[in-house]
Amino acid sequence: MERGDLDDLPGAGQPLQLDDDSHVPEHLRAGYRLLRNSGHLPPELELLGELRNVERLITEATRAEATDELSQRASRLRLLLNERGHGAMTNPDYGLRVSRQLSGDR
Repeated sequence: MERGDLDDLPGAGQPLQLDDDSHVPEHLRAGYRLLRNSGHLPPELELLGELRNVERLITEATRAEATDELSQRASRLRLLLNERGHGAMTNPDYGLRVSRQLSGDR
């Protein structure tokens, strides 16, 4: 921002459209709106939330058996997300890679 790289972007200075669903395939938009308006998340986001919770529990676990069981659960959740095409969200290096890509440090 300090270099002015973002000054000429479309929509600069305009409010964000937080309910924009252009990233959702057109044939799924009605269903996603229905879920959102009823206070539910899309299934992949529910899985991702559950995975984050399991990962937190793993870091807090004190017994090896509990850690093993939670690790197996996390693996199953990652597999489900990968099968649904959302595997990049479960990769711990994903945020770092995105950050590097945006900053130009490849």
